[in-house]
Amino acid sequence: MKSAITVLKEQFNSFYLIIRLSLYEVRSENRNNYLGILWEVINPMIQLAIYWFVFGFGLRGGHPRPGYIPWLFAGSSIWFFISPAVLQGSRSIYSRIRMVAKMNFPLSAIPSYVIMSKFYQHLLLLAIVIIILQFQGYPVSVYYLELPYYLVCTFVFTFSLSLITSTLATIVRDVQNIVQAIMRMMIYILPVLWDPSARLHGPIELILKLNPYYYIVEGYRSALLGNMGWYLVEHLHYTIYFWAVTLIVFMIGSALHIKFRNSFVDFL
Repeated sequence: MKSAITVLKEQFNSFYLIIRLSLYEVRSENRNNYLGILWEVINPMIQLAIYWFVFGFGLRGGHPRPGYIPWLFAGSSIWFFISPAVLQGSRSIYSRIRMVAKMNFPLSAIPSYVIMSKFYQHLLLLAIVIIILQFQGYPVSVYYLELPYYLVCTFVFTFSLSLITSTLATIVRDVQNIVQAIMRMMIYILPVLWDPSARLHGPIELILKLNPYYYIVEGYRSALLGNMGWYLVEHLHYTIYFWAVTLIVFMIGSALHIKFRNSFVDFL
């Protein structure tokens, strides 16, 4: 508990610095591109077009799946935030430790600003997805009020998870490869490209829903499409489960981070 409180204090005390560094991260990643941050939208849109062609058109023998485009775009919009945030968050400390080793800088803020840098890109993609949904018969609704909640869910859980993965990846580089392999698999076991609950039932469906990102993707899609009600209320037991898991992951991540961070430089 003491470690968790320490990490929380560092986040609040470094909030302004986290924002400044996240903006710098975005500019530095795109400074050599003529289109700049637009590539962060162009690439996901190309991938979405491929996913639609393969899963919504090609596998159905050339017959488009009704309503698949809005369903795919709504769920994938948050996935394109989750995936790079998890991958970059896990390598955030060991790839930047030399830069901040001699500075009075809280190392727990490194995953925060790296994840935050992906958040700006997500907002741009989300705006485009919302515009597309207007032409697909899903206008802005009161359920959009849930979007800030699910964004907070995504950031808090991803940060908590990154405290664990970034610490372990600094100690053992193989952890980064494991994270990459899991994220490649994750897109197929989350309701991003297909709906597991419509095809799988019983223990298998329950096992898939144990993944906290399952809750986020379904809730995000519910908010954008507005056809599943108030997801966080109607699935209150799932909401409680999500925050319980997030709290446990955060406490474990904080304890690991505090325990090993004074020795991070030794592992380089």
